[in-house]
Amino acid sequence: MINQVTIVGRLTRDPDLRHTTDGKPVLNVTLALNRRFKNQNGQFDADFILCTLWSKAAENTAKFCQKGSVLGIVGRIQTRNYDNEQGKRVYITEVVAESVRFLDGKPPEQQKKEKEMEIPIF
Repeated sequence: MINQVTIVGRLTRDPDLRHTTDGKPVLNVTLALNRRFKNQNGQFDADFILCTLWSKAAENTAKFCQKGSVLGIVGRIQTRNYDNEQGKRVYITEVVAESVRFLDGKPPEQQKKEKEMEIPIF
């Protein structure tokens, strides 16, 4: 059986790093991915994909990315369920990341610092 997915999209909000009860870093993010075709109104719809990142991938994403950052994620699709406060079963489908790539380049503040440090060549 094969369960592998590759997605590229933008973060819909700033990352919020959490830790499990045993201290393992975990990050839940949502990526917005534009569809390749237009809807009836001539606009592109987007899909919003829930992704879970663990350990260093979670820490680095929380540290270096923000809302609007472009991420490439390779992972697997996973489904899970739980009963909410009203006793209703809730099903969740998500991508569990196996690797993450930051596709934006350097953050703007890093580029600004490097620009200030440049020595002009005459």
